[in-house]
Amino acid sequence: MIRRFSLIVFALAATLPSFAWAGSSEAGNPILPAAEVATFSNRVQQNLAAQGVNVAIVGRMGRDPAELPKGVNYTHVGFWVYSQITHADGSTGRGYQVYNLYQQAGDRTRSNLVQDSPADFFAGAQRLDAGIIIPDARLQKKLLKVISSPTYTTLHNANYSVLANPNTSQFQNCTEHTLDVMVASLYGTNDVRRIKTDIAAHFKPQVIPLGGFKRFIAPAASKALTTADHGSRVATATFGSIASFMQENDLSSSIYRLTPTKAVRF
Repeated sequence: MIRRFSLIVFALAATLPSFAWAGSSEAGNPILPAAEVATFSNRVQQNLAAQGVNVAIVGRMGRDPAELPKGVNYTHVGFWVYSQITHADGSTGRGYQVYNLYQQAGDRTRSNLVQDSPADFFAGAQRLDAGIIIPDARLQKKLLKVISSPTYTTLHNANYSVLANPNTSQFQNCTEHTLDVMVASLYGTNDVRRIKTDIAAHFKPQVIPLGGFKRFIAPAASKALTTADHGSRVATATFGSIASFMQENDLSSSIYRLTPTKAVRF
């Protein structure tokens, strides 16, 4: 009976939202040639630097978009912060450091806060396509203050769920941490309870279609797919829902997609 149930779980796992399997993981085996990734990551850096951006929210495409649920474009987001960089040879320069929340390699239900380079950020990308949100100048200053303070770490919840409910503090994923940091910056607070109250009142998460049986078997396929923090409807923070929130509240100066050949409105 147990073996039969395992086979059912394995067969039905493929019907779950594909983005769930991408998660917020550090790059494993590279999918695209390293030279192409390096060239593209430099293109993103140069694009941001040319605009004088100190902090941007950037999303990467870790899955084929045809496999993602409607309304989900990117599987991982992080803060890109213009910083003093120390290179491998000991020399220094200016460039972007990426602030991420990544699942732990040995336990996908736990996460760490990790800083890496733009090339590392895109190393696991399925396609070279970046979603970019440039906060307005006022919010960039506030974000810099929070990211460089203990609040950034305080807002990290290591209990990871791909489909974390942003209205609660039971679980967290990379996008929810990004949202928490942004709301903390807007209101000048590190009070998690207040942050969650403000998110519930003003933020509209992305609804993820997930039938009752899929929802039942998801944790059996991966504990990181739990929906225990949701009610009857499953909804999570995504790049798109954060973009909409920032547009509706006049918090962004620009939101767009950047590919190796063009920049287009998101």
